[in-house]
Amino acid sequence: MQDFTFQNPVKIHFGHDKLAKLGDELKQFGQRVLLTYGGGSIKKIGLYDRVIKAVREAGMELFELPGIEPNPRISSVREGARLCKEHHIDVLLAVGGGSTIDCTKWIAAAACVEHDAWDFFDYEKRPPVERALPIVSVLTLAATGSEMDSGGVISNPDTNDKRGRLSPLLFPKVSFLDPTLTYTVSPYQTACGSADIFSHLMEVYFTTDHSMYLIDTFIEGMMRTVVRYAPIAMREPENYEARANLMWASSWAINGLVGCDKPQAWSCHPMEHELSAVYDITHGHGLAILSPRWLEYCMSNETLPKIAQFGINVFGIEATMPQKEIALRAIDALAHFLFDTLGLQRTLPEVGIVDETHFDSMAFKAVLPYGGNLPGFRPLTKEDVIEIYRMCM
Repeated sequence: MQDFTFQNPVKIHFGHDKLAKLGDELKQFGQRVLLTYGGGSIKKIGLYDRVIKAVREAGMELFELPGIEPNPRISSVREGARLCKEHHIDVLLAVGGGSTIDCTKWIAAAACVEHDAWDFFDYEKRPPVERALPIVSVLTLAATGSEMDSGGVISNPDTNDKRGRLSPLLFPKVSFLDPTLTYTVSPYQTACGSADIFSHLMEVYFTTDHSMYLIDTFIEGMMRTVVRYAPIAMREPENYEARANLMWASSWAINGLVGCDKPQAWSCHPMEHELSAVYDITHGHGLAILSPRWLEYCMSNETLPKIAQFGINVFGIEATMPQKEIALRAIDALAHFLFDTLGLQRTLPEVGIVDETHFDSMAFKAVLPYGGNLPGFRPLTKEDVIEIYRMCM
């Protein structure tokens, strides 16, 4: 059993009508707030008006940064940092899904420095995060878990890069999780968000190192939760129980708890970041396409026991069969859940990636931060990553 340190400082308000506390939570950090959000869906569902009312009733001065993109771009970080400096912002309020919250985290850091925001992600420069403005988030999509973690992923279209980074200063101070705010999320986005949650769990679950039985049971339980409630939420978008379970699973899949006693070496996310950096596809969909192929590629005598455990404890596969048969059925069950139950397209050509033009450069970038050998369930070279991309065609 490995040693670990666990700390998560995020205060969570979960459930109906918790936004009544938003003004009080915001004003403890100052008087000037920058509201960040995406394409305007928060206005369609009335959430924007509720947020504005809470800010004004708290007597705060409000500024706005709308239009944050899916796969958020460094240009939005730069603009947010500029607004923070110009208006002497005290606190950032991110209202939306993971893209909005990720972008807001790096605005919070970039607002406190004079260098360019992309320097934080430059492998040669990579200055430390020494200060950040406080962040409050209101979640509208169960997916990335950014509402309760310390990281954010940012895209740079000029260089076809998509990079993530963690800092303990980027945990939100407070996050509001009201499942009713996800009622209008489309079936497709619900499916992609669920695939993202499931992938977060897979990334820490699949290791050949010793793992704590307790943590494995937590992960398996959350996986079963996603398998159970994602299709219900897609069929019945206002099913509170389904939306609540997915929302809470999203937070706990990546808030650090299930990573205790686990080597943190992710594989599918670095590969997918390159796909969405170049092709701007939906992150969760890219992960869904990659995950079964990655697991199949990693199957060996060493990894069979863990894949079989996954099949038995998550998908209920009969434990008396030969281990290899269980593992193969587990991978089939995963693919069936992602592509048949959730209805996600199963190949790269179906999402517009019709040839291998960028596979070499994407694979190179995926393994670059790890010295050319992507660690994880099975170490992957650039050539391995290219082959996994090809399996997805």
